Amino acid sequence: MIETIVFDIGETITRDDRYWASWADWLDVPRHTLSALVGAVVARGQDNAEALRLVRPGIDVAAEYQAREVAGRGEYLDESDLYHDVRPALAALHELGMRLVIAGNQTPRVGDLLRALDLPADLIVTSGEWGVAKPQPEFFERVLEVAQAAPSATLYVGDHPANDIFPAKAAGLRAALIRRGPWGHLWADTPDVVKAADWRIDSLTELTAVLGG
Repeated sequence: MIETIVFDIGETITRDDRYWASWADWLDVPRHTLSALVGAVVARGQDNAEALRLVRPGIDVAAEYQAREVAGRGEYLDESDLYHDVRPALAALHELGMRLVIAGNQTPRVGDLLRALDLPADLIVTSGEWGVAKPQPEFFERVLEVAQAAPSATLYVGDHPANDIFPAKAAGLRAALIRRGPWGHLWADTPDVVKAADWRIDSLTELTAVLGG
């Protein structure tokens, strides 16, 4: 029985549209161009930051991130960045008595922005706040600390096989792959994901039926 559900952030809880659009505007390239390059690096199995390096070879991503913040063009999230099923799914899962945690690879600022949205979750935390990121095993050790449940009773939900599904399973957790974003859509039906994921879902609201039945 699942007692705690831990959710990835980007392309699980929030849409990445604004994130990539803001980077395209900052680098002065058409938004479609950067989106297409993100798709290309995903198909290659590379980190999404490689798309930025294709646009601007040699870019120091961390330095550019700071420059954007200084210029007042840094990270931002509001209600429109949430996927439509997030609030109803979290509310329904809370009604089932489950502990809900949101934990993904994001900056401390994203953590603050998400907490300001007053989502029905017991805890919201980011890799930037923990000082360790997926797919490192230490990230999932922290997940289990805050889950307050045994690994077999903890479900990690995410869109990225290499960052979410495989390392979660290696840590002994259950795992659900959501077909969302380029990673989820591209890799959901590959044999290794089919074998590793306990569930593959199209919407977070499916979890209520899957886990509450």
